[in-house]
Amino acid sequence: MASATAASVHLKATFCSKVQTSSSNVVRRQAGVTRLHSPIADGRAASRVGGSESNFVGTALKAGYRLSVATTKAGRREATVMAALTQDQLKEQAAFKAVEYVKSGMVLGLGTGSTAAFAVARIGELLKKGELKDIVGVPTSKRTAEQAASLNIPLSVLDDHPVIDLAIDGSDEVDPDLNLVKGRGGALLREKMVEKASKKFVVIVDETKLVDGLGGSKLAMPVEIVQFCWKYNLQRLENLPEVKGCTAKLRMEGDKPYVTDNSNYIVDLYFEEPIKDAHAASEAILALEGVVDHGLFLDMATVVIIAGSNGIEVREK
Repeated sequence: MASATAASVHLKATFCSKVQTSSSNVVRRQAGVTRLHSPIADGRAASRVGGSESNFVGTALKAGYRLSVATTKAGRREATVMAALTQDQLKEQAAFKAVEYVKSGMVLGLGTGSTAAFAVARIGELLKKGELKDIVGVPTSKRTAEQAASLNIPLSVLDDHPVIDLAIDGSDEVDPDLNLVKGRGGALLREKMVEKASKKFVVIVDETKLVDGLGGSKLAMPVEIVQFCWKYNLQRLENLPEVKGCTAKLRMEGDKPYVTDNSNYIVDLYFEEPIKDAHAASEAILALEGVVDHGLFLDMATVVIIAGSNGIEVREK
């Protein structure tokens, strides 16, 4: 597992006429020309460029590789060239960074989804090793509770722990002000309850989740509604002026409506353009009778950890 910075990888390829190889890459520099060859990833190679180190590094990064450059004791400049991290590897990096905020004795909000699952797994690992002690987890879904229980993480509920020290969760979208769209995994109500009760809310994402405005990914913004007269509420959501232009669809699971842990339905809103005023949209949606909650998490995140091709970025409010 690479650490939190792009400069963490090992050094293999040397900037000289000598050919350096590893199990995954070959870098050649001859007669002032540098060329990158690699059987890893999808077999792409960096195009031939001038022999300068800066040109080499830039070309490798554009080709989708990760690399780091350093000076050896002998004074030679060496670089590592590796395949780009997968999305799951980026999620894991962000999750591991977030768990650095966890201290023994904390009450933790345990998020839901593929990214949050990496954080829960890491917490369980550190508990098993004895590096964390006296942790209590408050899960945001049944599946998170099942994962945490399998890792022997002690669990509780908001009734018994109404103040949470730290919550860690993923997000489907993050805008420049650290506002979020969450809940595509279906756990938005419990996530919002737990995370609003938290002193610190750390959000973990990979760089694909960054948007200029909420709704900008053109993927679903979920709204949890009661089952009673769901078609009526779907039509009212689609016709709200504050979300003008959206398309509303009932979330399905196979040939039946998807049912949340709270026995509700979800209507997914799809936007062609980002929501103009997320706060106004939030208020308008919540004002509809039959709406339980929505996936706009506004002014809640205190820290956002973003894993990308250039390493880890931490943004704080």
